[in-house]
Amino acid sequence: MSRGQESGGSPPGRTEGLTDDVDQRILAGLRDNGRISMSALADQVGVSRATVYTRVENMVTAGVITGFSARVDPRKVGFGICTLVFVSVRPQTWVSFRRRVAEMSQVEYCAVTTGEHDAMLLVRARDVAEVHHFVTEELSVLPEIRAVESVLVMDEVLARPYLLPSDIPPVAPVAQQVGMTRFIRAGEGHAGLDSL
Repeated sequence: MSRGQESGGSPPGRTEGLTDDVDQRILAGLRDNGRISMSALADQVGVSRATVYTRVENMVTAGVITGFSARVDPRKVGFGICTLVFVSVRPQTWVSFRRRVAEMSQVEYCAVTTGEHDAMLLVRARDVAEVHHFVTEELSVLPEIRAVESVLVMDEVLARPYLLPSDIPPVAPVAQQVGMTRFIRAGEGHAGLDSL
């Protein structure tokens, strides 16, 4: 079984396209203010309150909206250190690795990755000693873990709650010419083929 197969859902790199333009405008409004009233959101989006309410409920049911929560500044609640921890996982241990990581309260985020390492964990701590203890005494000793590399985050520049397809500007397709060759006449001072 490969790195990401246990999770189910859509394969990596494939989207299901469950939302339309109105849904995405609603999601953009909720992203800016998760406590906005349905009436105010309807005015902002330009549809009726009933439409907004129905669409929000539909997106919750479909799993597009996975929950509602407050956003908290980690530093202001005591977490002065953020660390990215890259791990290599032993083959055939992915199920237990996922279970163990889900039980670790220090891990804010975990993703299975390509490249040199198998997964990346974002770990919050009060100080460097706490990170050191977590990595050396709790994480690296797990039988599922083959190798660990930690990177201290110096500054968190940007953290968006989520992105929407409408946030990304469209990219013009690159025209490619296959099988055609263009010849350029030799400029003055450059030898042509007949002089070789």
